[in-house]
Amino acid sequence: MDGVYIVVDLGKTLSKVSLWTRDGRMVERLVRATTVQEERGIRRLDSSGIAQWLVESLARFAAHPVEAIIPVGHGAGVCAFVDGALAFPPLDYEQPVPDAVMTAYRRERDPFAIAGSPALPDGLNIGSQLYWLESLYPDEMARATLLPWVQYWAWFLSGTAVSEVTSLGCHSDLWDPANARFAPMAERLGWAKRFAPLIGAGDEVGTLRLDLAARTGLSPDVRILAGLHDSNAALLAARGFAEIARNEATVLSTGTWFVAMRLPAQPVDVAALPEARDCLVNVDAYGKPVPSARFMGGREIEALIELDTRRVDIEPDQPALLAAVDGVIASSTMILPTLAPGFGPFASGSFQWVNRPDGWYARRAAACLYAALVADVSLELIGAQERILVEGRFAEAEVFVRALAALRPDTRVFTANAHNDVSFGALRLIDPALRPQGTLSAVVPLEADLHRYRSDWLAQMAVPA
Repeated sequence: MDGVYIVVDLGKTLSKVSLWTRDGRMVERLVRATTVQEERGIRRLDSSGIAQWLVESLARFAAHPVEAIIPVGHGAGVCAFVDGALAFPPLDYEQPVPDAVMTAYRRERDPFAIAGSPALPDGLNIGSQLYWLESLYPDEMARATLLPWVQYWAWFLSGTAVSEVTSLGCHSDLWDPANARFAPMAERLGWAKRFAPLIGAGDEVGTLRLDLAARTGLSPDVRILAGLHDSNAALLAARGFAEIARNEATVLSTGTWFVAMRLPAQPVDVAALPEARDCLVNVDAYGKPVPSARFMGGREIEALIELDTRRVDIEPDQPALLAAVDGVIASSTMILPTLAPGFGPFASGSFQWVNRPDGWYARRAAACLYAALVADVSLELIGAQERILVEGRFAEAEVFVRALAALRPDTRVFTANAHNDVSFGALRLIDPALRPQGTLSAVVPLEADLHRYRSDWLAQMAVPA
């Protein structure tokens, strides 16, 4: 091969390292389950375990002419550096923040109209992590250089510390999307000046550290890019399709989180989004505000299928799952949100099975219908219209995507390759002219009467249809 690229994708559930050709074809992919460590009774991101696995994975590709490495990852992580080293393991965003700390922090937050961040539980707002860390590690934090989680890995690979806007603008409380600058709170509390210098997602940070080149067998001339937030990488991948690029469209990225990001044909007032329903303003790779909504769909589906070992997106099971839909609807089997309290459009809802079925196909089909109903509400909250592209793992769950298409008859729903969109989006930082392999597939709506099913579901929660 003339030259290849590596994408390092550090998600909340899985970490992946993939090898790509210049023209956007994936050659190989290595996967590791993401684990969480505990220190001093606090959940931490497994930065040391990931680092060891990453070095071993990069060594697997040493025989290839690697030209560049691009990191991507979840947005709710922050690292503190002192004297060129990680001062302490970064917090896991699902670690609860003490009530007294959170109460004091909430008094500092800027209004949603400025920061575009809803007030989220645990450490989902990076600002809440920083506020707590200053009391846990006052000496270190007073002199630390701060990096978003993705750019920590750019530093790990290159030795150069930078920050980047898609992570800073991801429900962090730290960024003012409309004015493309740090939010007033971040300036007032002194955090803005402590973040490493801000560069673009596609900018080169440096080249591979000499010690890593020796350990992996890769060339020390390999370029390291700053990288970006994973959902924004999916958005960048979607823009490679002509149907999406310059049109009114929404990308629904599915994994642990289901994140809907709208590309409006005309400017919209993002300050008018309903903050209390887990709407937010993301910032894309070009620094532009993106009206968004999200819920923890993947985590909820996994909880709903309980001890079943076969996931809802496994290809051989799709005919049986589709066949179970009519029975689920006829028996008024449904799931009331939420299984992830504090998140999604029904953040304060109380989870309940209605007429829970015994059969595992019916139970998994009901979980898919539930995900489609919640996704439909989230899409409506951000004004999604005309085109929706479902990407990520659950694009292969036919009950989910076909139910979503049935719930939104005035919208064209598409799927693309369900495995590689985030990594492919990262490649487009290097070559924006790259076009995805293949075409979009139009989703055929389910024939079942989901409009009545949706009305009954909303009625169970006393929500107007």
